[in-house]
Amino acid sequence: MNRIDKTFEDLRQKKEKALVGFLSAGDPNISESLNIITAMCKSGLDILELGVSFSDPTADGPVIQRSSSRALQSGVNLAVVLEMTRKLRMETHIPIILFSYYNPIHSYGVESFYRDAMEAGADGILVVDLPPEESDEMTSCWAGNDFALIRLIAPTTPLDRMAHIAKTASGFLYLVSKTGVTGSDGLDTGDINDKIESLRSVTKLPICVGFGISTVEDVAAIASVADGVVIGSAFERIIEENLDNPDLALILANKVHEFKKATKSQ
Repeated sequence: MNRIDKTFEDLRQKKEKALVGFLSAGDPNISESLNIITAMCKSGLDILELGVSFSDPTADGPVIQRSSSRALQSGVNLAVVLEMTRKLRMETHIPIILFSYYNPIHSYGVESFYRDAMEAGADGILVVDLPPEESDEMTSCWAGNDFALIRLIAPTTPLDRMAHIAKTASGFLYLVSKTGVTGSDGLDTGDINDKIESLRSVTKLPICVGFGISTVEDVAAIASVADGVVIGSAFERIIEENLDNPDLALILANKVHEFKKATKSQ
């Protein structure tokens, strides 16, 4: 059983939901980013989404766009992210999902990416702008099934399309809570629940919900209906507001602990 499957199985037995944390690798700089992420992994994150910064992050809101800019200014590229993954794997056993646009992977070379990601200890990839119809160029180079391909499901996706996307996914499905970009406010939990029920009718994969989740109340509400909760902009906002704070890693570790409590006993 791979790390992703084992994580969800363990959480089911404990009657907990997954806390999935997104961070832009290398924000605010590479060494501090490693300190922050390590502290967060040790404070309750169940799954880490490690963002590969890209110059044109069209799906990301302003907070994550600025975090990507800081990471790029620190010299981060895909090779650096893979090296960070290697170092993080020595500190934590939780699943690490690389979160990227396709351009950095294509430029790196899809075969080289798969080999190096596996060797670094990554557990899967979510490619924001790569639909199932265009994925063969990447996945045909994969030698096995241990590297998960996480798929996004939009809130406007019809049921037949959900089924098609789910068939090409592994690990878990990332259900976007609403239209728009990351970090936008407001959640309609009733509508999210309806989307989850529809998605469950076509897949047995765990369903994690992200976009716009920023408070303990949000986490508790989503955890009551989904298998996991994805938080990104809320963490990156804390980084942005505390760039010169020597206690930044501790602040984020405490926030993870606070969010994780809200995923229990749902």
